[in-house]
Amino acid sequence: MKKSRPILWILIIAAVASAGYYGWQKFGYSAGKTQIADKGPSHPSAVPVSVAPVQKVDFPVYLTGLGTVQGFNTVQVRTRVDGQIDKLAFKEGQIVQQGELLVSIDPRPYQATLDQAKAKKAQDEASLANANLELQRAMKLGEFATAQRVDTQRSTVAQLTAQIAADDAAIANAQTQLDYTQVKAPITGVAGLRQVDVGNIVNASTQTGIVTISQVEPIAVIFTAPEDQLPYISEGQKTGALKVIAFTTDGKKTLAEGKLAVINNQVDTTSGTIRLKAVFDNKDHALWPGQSVSTRLLVRTLKDATVVADDAVQHSTNGLYAYTVNQDNKAELHKVKVSYAIDGRSVIEEGLSPGQQVIVGGQFKVQPGSLVSTAVASSDPAQNKVRQE
Repeated sequence: MKKSRPILWILIIAAVASAGYYGWQKFGYSAGKTQIADKGPSHPSAVPVSVAPVQKVDFPVYLTGLGTVQGFNTVQVRTRVDGQIDKLAFKEGQIVQQGELLVSIDPRPYQATLDQAKAKKAQDEASLANANLELQRAMKLGEFATAQRVDTQRSTVAQLTAQIAADDAAIANAQTQLDYTQVKAPITGVAGLRQVDVGNIVNASTQTGIVTISQVEPIAVIFTAPEDQLPYISEGQKTGALKVIAFTTDGKKTLAEGKLAVINNQVDTTSGTIRLKAVFDNKDHALWPGQSVSTRLLVRTLKDATVVADDAVQHSTNGLYAYTVNQDNKAELHKVKVSYAIDGRSVIEEGLSPGQQVIVGGQFKVQPGSLVSTAVASSDPAQNKVRQE
């Protein structure tokens, strides 16, 4: 009997637990379901999004590219005579004016050559004067002078006259060589780093220059454009010079505005691009020779274009699309076709109409037909604030 008592208690406890579980299943769980059913179906919450209107505005079409600044004119100054440098009359980085003295070369050998040429002319002039006197005497003798003597004297006068002309040419050449000892700036521009110092011997036959001068007012930028844009560029040129804007390579800072000056005479077949040259006044020297810049060429302006913010246009495997918000605050999906996208704005050819409200933020939670709560995006790109509606 003592051994059977624990077994009896175990059976009693198991029976009580079974009865409790059965009661909970029948009464408690059913009551819970009844309470849930009484609450009714739950309503989905609205998805918060930012919206902006589809605008109808004039849209400037720019061609972007990379370019290199180069001096409008660039000259490597070289000596045209041999000699020792006596004086450097410029400073590196200085703006030199056309005709301004840059370098003086020892002029003494060339001055001596000039003096020698002048002395030779004086000698020949004296000989010519004597020959003219002899000719006059021969002609005064009349029949007492032979014809041979007169002709010979006339020939002598002519020879000496020609010699004096040669002396004049020699003097001019000597004067030119002497002038070359004063090396002057051929253009107005910025002098670069000098290649010689005072005391150096320079030679006209060497390729090493004295200094390089680059003209920076105005200045040029060489850049490229796709060949398929050439018809639009040529057409735009007919109405006037097209505007070109130069930026830093990161595109954040505007450096200068200029005009398209030259379209190259052939397309580069290897890259399918055409080289272009723009000219800038560059009064503030914001552009510098050799500098890399980002360029924008204004090709044309689209009148009354349908424009939205770039953030409104979404990508999928089926193409581009955008969400609009209808009067019931529900999202509608529209397939769109974009022709241009510049400066955070896109031109819509198909799919949207001016005045519609497009979703520009929060699309990742939106599905077609989703209920949304809208906030108008700020018109200032620098601000991220929105106004709740």
